[in-house]
Amino acid sequence: MQILLRADAGETDSEIAEELGVSPGTVANVRRRFAAGGLDAALFDKPRPGAVPVLDGKAEAIVIATACSPVPEGRATWTARMLANRLVQLQVVESVSEDTILRVLKKASSSRGRRSRGACPRA
Repeated sequence: MQILLRADAGETDSEIAEELGVSPGTVANVRRRFAAGGLDAALFDKPRPGAVPVLDGKAEAIVIATACSPVPEGRATWTARMLANRLVQLQVVESVSEDTILRVLKKASSSRGRRSRGACPRA
């Protein structure tokens, strides 16, 4: 807002940049966005692209808790497919990919300095 007010008062881009501690390019960009789209365009970023996360924090906690729970009879460990199917079974999500499950588990096990692997290290 200060950039636009100072520009309206007749200050140059270099003067505004020096006074406000920003680069002259920033001043020019704000002025350009204002000229093209008005005040809202100058003050607020456009929404950024990207998919909505499939799993929220609660769902991620369920994945980790399930991975740390006893494995089904006849199995040695939980697989990503089994965990994904279990989340659907529990009606946490309609569907989830194995890659998403693996990302959650990787994120949970990324403690630096710990040598054991997996979200639920066995003692």
